[in-house]
Amino acid sequence: MSAANQFRQTLQGHDPVTYQFGPFVLDTLQHALLKKGKTVALTPKTYDTLLVLVQNRGRMLPKEELMHALWPDSFVEESNLTQQVSVIRRVLGDSASDPRYIVTVPSRGYRFIAQVKDATEGKSGTELAGSVEPSGVDDVAGPNRTFIQWSPIERPTSLPAARDEQRIGRRVIFIALIVAVLAFAGLTIARYLYQHVRTAPPQATPRSLAILPLRNLKQDANDDFLGFSLADAVITKLGYVSSVTTRPSAAVEKYRDQVIDIQKVAADLNVDTLLIGTFVRDGDDLRITYQLVEGKTDKILGRGTIDLKYNKLLRVQDNVAQRIIDDLELKLSPSETERIKPDAPINPLAYEYYLRGVDLHSQHKFPVAIKMLEKSTEIDPNYASAWAYLGASYNSDAAFEFGGREQYRRARAAYERALSIQPALLEAHIFLANLFIDTGKVEQAVLLLRDALNTSPNNADVHWELGYAYRFAGMLKESVEECERAREIDPLVKANGSVLNAYLYLGEYDKFLRSLPDPNDSAFVMFYRGFGEYHQNNWEQAADDFDRAFDLDPDLYTEIGKAFSYSIAHRNTKGLEILRAAENRISARGVGDPEAMYKMAQAYSVLGDKASAFRVLRGSVEGGFFSYPYLERDPLLDALRNEHEFAEIANAARRRYEVFKIRFF
Repeated sequence: MSAANQFRQTLQGHDPVTYQFGPFVLDTLQHALLKKGKTVALTPKTYDTLLVLVQNRGRMLPKEELMHALWPDSFVEESNLTQQVSVIRRVLGDSASDPRYIVTVPSRGYRFIAQVKDATEGKSGTELAGSVEPSGVDDVAGPNRTFIQWSPIERPTSLPAARDEQRIGRRVIFIALIVAVLAFAGLTIARYLYQHVRTAPPQATPRSLAILPLRNLKQDANDDFLGFSLADAVITKLGYVSSVTTRPSAAVEKYRDQVIDIQKVAADLNVDTLLIGTFVRDGDDLRITYQLVEGKTDKILGRGTIDLKYNKLLRVQDNVAQRIIDDLELKLSPSETERIKPDAPINPLAYEYYLRGVDLHSQHKFPVAIKMLEKSTEIDPNYASAWAYLGASYNSDAAFEFGGREQYRRARAAYERALSIQPALLEAHIFLANLFIDTGKVEQAVLLLRDALNTSPNNADVHWELGYAYRFAGMLKESVEECERAREIDPLVKANGSVLNAYLYLGEYDKFLRSLPDPNDSAFVMFYRGFGEYHQNNWEQAADDFDRAFDLDPDLYTEIGKAFSYSIAHRNTKGLEILRAAENRISARGVGDPEAMYKMAQAYSVLGDKASAFRVLRGSVEGGFFSYPYLERDPLLDALRNEHEFAEIANAARRRYEVFKIRFF
């Protein structure tokens, strides 16, 4: 069997095994590499590369065969493969010059040379074929699945042999029952412990901190980007520290170039501590002055001045982060201390392009941000954060600017490049998980996010993103728990325009409307306010909000809202026109938002176009929005419910939902 075929077979869930070599265990059920029981952070592509090498141990794998196995539908350069092998060597502690695991065959390929213990070694193909697996969807093997295997019994040739066969059969059945009982007991205990840990009362609330954009004292527009982007760098650095909750960059952006009223801003941001500061750039010299202030009393907890040459900008985030830790007397775990160590040096010009890109990304100027960040990675390709933000800009361009499939592909490649350089980079984990959710890979997103929570349990963005994933998978109560936990850690998750859709999908319309942030000038929030009012049959107010949202920003969601507004006015033809134009644009550009497509199916259903409703609804479910409990109770789909095609789509959603529930809960 070729590496490509063997690899694809493994991905399809066949013959799951555990491979052991040296101090490492490669667990194909968990899709994880373990070292002495602890998970080693790998990107999905790096894991796949290692799996192919281990499965084909002892055999020289040509580069072409490896690349075909790993990127079957894409053209990639050989450097991509070289990069993956380099990362594997680094995590295994291997060396190309003195290899213990991977040997390079010059100009040809790679060979995995370590001795590997395979959990299925010694079992024949017949034995494996006798495995009993629970029925369900392929490619969903998870930690809660139980496999019972037995040896084949030959046909009896005499009465004693038949008796032997009966005894053996009874013994096999008895053993199988014991295994099944133990497996069930273990599963019950594991689920209890998981629920107990997941629902355990949170620890004491950590100190809350907002780092405001630095004010440019010289008011030179060319340097304004430094104020926000340097603050963002410090915020990112402190994201690994669990004893302080730092408000995200999006929450503090509105304070650019403002004179700060300490107590008012602290109250608005709901924090007990603020960091405010200024900067002055004079040629190659940069001076940053900051104060760490208690929000309620204006008491200064710490202050400092940093003087450095402009080409040493990277030092700012490390210096300021460390001074905050010292001034607030924060206690760090050994792993947190390791994660906030200074970054490796980066080309100064590349870092400046990175800071400019971050600033532009925060202003939603995604195409220009992409240019800055591409330039940064071109000058210095080894700075992980630049790749992470480049991926985020590609992703935003795909979703909001209709950049399409190609931008999604570029985003994933950029995230994987970031994680190959810095496997524990939290922002890259969150960004990649969001991409997985939006492109139908919800299960992979959950694995990434749960792993991130192990290292950053008080990170509001991780909890919110996990709630987002659960919503797509139909785990609606669990979605509410995670999102409310995020808001408990950082109340500004709500103020930043985030919408807790799970309340809507549970039919709790009053809670949904109360949970919405103040729309202000947010067309997205205004659309959802109209959507909640529509469910309450408050037609006039719903139509008004749908219309105002569309006038403010005519994007995909507000176009769907406008179609609902036309349905209220009994102008169905106009509503269908706007939906079909939006659908055609999405289809042409390959932009995927399965949750938005579901809402488009709802609008088609309300407007009476069943054929279009079924077409879009099927695409939504196949695209990764398989929220079966919502689908079953959704009143906006009542016109479709008695049709055969609805039952087919609902069954597809149910199967994936049930498998997800077994695997993760």
